[in-house]
Amino acid sequence: MTERQKMAAGKWYTCLDDELEALRVKARSAVHQHNTLPLEDRGAIGPKLARLIKAKNAIIEAPFHCAYGINIELGDKVFLNAGCTILDCATVTISDQCQLGPNVQIYCAEHHKDPIKRCLEGLEIAHPVHIGKRVWVGGGAIILAGVTIGEGAVIGAGSVVTKDVDPGQVVVGNPARPIGSTG
Repeated sequence: MTERQKMAAGKWYTCLDDELEALRVKARSAVHQHNTLPLEDRGAIGPKLARLIKAKNAIIEAPFHCAYGINIELGDKVFLNAGCTILDCATVTISDQCQLGPNVQIYCAEHHKDPIKRCLEGLEIAHPVHIGKRVWVGGGAIILAGVTIGEGAVIGAGSVVTKDVDPGQVVVGNPARPIGSTG
């Protein structure tokens, strides 16, 4: 099994791999183009980035960063404000009509706790992130690996989301905790 296959299967893999590095280089090139093209030439998503990310009628403001791009799926009318970072070592699905504020970060990878395995072997494991329809994620929020955010939820600015969020729930803080509902 290749490191890419292990990554996709949610198994421990080494990120110090030629195939994965080639994919990251391709993503960096696409991100660079997206972030440096004038708006009138870039459009909603830069051309190279649009070939990596699966997106329906989404807008990604610059600057933007992603690890691979190929694991990102954006639904209809998704808006990512400036400074968003998505480390898509696993699938990241952002459903229809979601809005992410500036500097939102989504991290799918978890690095090994053993310093030798982490630093010398590059071992990590990735878990998908799923964001349901019509979710608002406030600026500077961080969403960690394996989290599912239910439809219509609100994530307060600066929150660190470590656990699943129920549909319609409002969460704030570090770690994010429920404070109410949207209904």
